[in-house]
Amino acid sequence: MTRMTLANVPMPATIDDAHTVGRTLASAFGDDPMMRWFFPDDASRETALGRYFTTLFTRQYGPHGVCERTASAAAFWVAPEGADKAVPDEATVRELAEILGDRAPVFRDAVMAAAGHGPAEPHWYLAVIGADPAARGLGHGSALLRSGLAKADAAGLPVYLESSKPDNLPVYEHFGFTVRGEFALPGGGPVLWAMKRDPRQV
Repeated sequence: MTRMTLANVPMPATIDDAHTVGRTLASAFGDDPMMRWFFPDDASRETALGRYFTTLFTRQYGPHGVCERTASAAAFWVAPEGADKAVPDEATVRELAEILGDRAPVFRDAVMAAAGHGPAEPHWYLAVIGADPAARGLGHGSALLRSGLAKADAAGLPVYLESSKPDNLPVYEHFGFTVRGEFALPGGGPVLWAMKRDPRQV
């Protein structure tokens, strides 16, 4: 069992944390198949990912989701009551398109494809979770997962996520998720695994 320290205790992520959260997630997702699909240029990927995650946090998940961080990780969750609001508005879409450049259509098609596989029942959605590679194995991601799952369990609701990284599937399975389907992103993109975790008694 990973020992909890002050560094990996989850805390709310505030707007003042935006650039730290963006940098942390940029490092975390540098080897993620879907993010490499969206940002194929090795030289510019980390900078672009920092802008991408900062935008998602400040404009989308920060105002309408449940966002937490540790010293070296961050997670964005969406509860059912925030689902209708935690979608990009027109200004956010324009900002993301500018960051993605000529990959914006690929991103749009991927988002639409993933949305078609989401559950219809009320649920918590784990939109993003990642730890800086330098801190992996120190319990940061696990602490954030446990925190969000406890909130979903308290509400008696399942949790849904998608992952494009096969190595992460056993980690999520350890926390009670099961694979409910897999699908390839349009245009030759990577495979996404749809996973769901039923609520546990609290």
